[in-house]
Amino acid sequence: MKKWKKSLFGASTAVFAAAALTACGGNGDEEAGDDDGDNGDDGAEVEHEWDFITEETPGQVQHEYGLEFAERLEEKSEGSIEVNVHEFGGLGDEVDQLEQLQTGQVEMGIVSPGFTGPIVPEAQVFSLHYLFPNDQETVQEILTESEAINEHLRSNYEEQGFTPLSFWTEGAMAWTSNTELTSPDDFDGFLMRTQESPLMLESYEAYGANPTPMSWGDLYTGLEQGQVEGQENPIFFIEDASFHEVQDYLIISDHNNYVATTSVNNDWFDSLDEDLQEMIEETVEEMQDVAFELQEELNESHLEEIEENEEYPTEVIELSEEERDEFRELAEPVREFFREEEGDDAGMILDMLEEEIEEMS
Repeated sequence: MKKWKKSLFGASTAVFAAAALTACGGNGDEEAGDDDGDNGDDGAEVEHEWDFITEETPGQVQHEYGLEFAERLEEKSEGSIEVNVHEFGGLGDEVDQLEQLQTGQVEMGIVSPGFTGPIVPEAQVFSLHYLFPNDQETVQEILTESEAINEHLRSNYEEQGFTPLSFWTEGAMAWTSNTELTSPDDFDGFLMRTQESPLMLESYEAYGANPTPMSWGDLYTGLEQGQVEGQENPIFFIEDASFHEVQDYLIISDHNNYVATTSVNNDWFDSLDEDLQEMIEETVEEMQDVAFELQEELNESHLEEIEENEEYPTEVIELSEEERDEFRELAEPVREFFREEEGDDAGMILDMLEEEIEEMS
């Protein structure tokens, strides 16, 4: 078990150019050019106004991704496209936003597989612990290239009214708590916050924990008041949401990755002219590298902020491979739960993905 107080990374103080962008307000169901003659930055009339949802707030990966995505579309269209990027809470919680994307109340955005479990159970493959390698570049390569993910899993999403045009990582997950979590014994009876995901519940029950679903909007108060004792998230999110203020330990476990999808409503996307579809798909492809650099920069810089915070001192612990192996052993049987409980295609997708991971790793 390795402990440290100084940063592991030489993180730049400049988080990312996208952070300087600002989102536009408006209603994605209307075209601004039809009603009020609004113009783009170069004087072109706005012909298409679309809403883009995120599950995070300004300064966090998803929201900054959305701003950069919007900027690129607006530039490519010479001002004829305007994209309104919505932060978490602006249009409701995660479940509300997913329903809006399904029904076409919003055109596109970022949704996490953890919140799609009730309708796309096979997407819970991303919640399996210690399935993916530790190296984030390899994780991103798998998410971009995997046939199991980008063809077979994608088709399960399409049946629910929306389509992920890309899958990408927001970084490795870490645990926070007020006690050290370095062995499965430390999870005995532990109140662990999770998303609304049967597989996540099963994963932490395998360690002996008492998993408790909770929206992240309620999580800070839940940790502060002891309704839950710990949680998992990428490091940038832990620091930006100030969870470390009410937790004594940050455990770098690398047990999982926070996977995001850039998704579109099917009916809306199918109604677009081919040139607009190609423009969106081209921009999504460009954003794969942008997303990786953004999450890397934010995770590194926010870890440094946690380590150097004297007002809320947090002990950072990195699990050794031997300690991770204890968790891996208990996590392995959960894959059978996934095969049996998480949709008709679960076994096929997991088998194919395991082979792809072995080849790419």
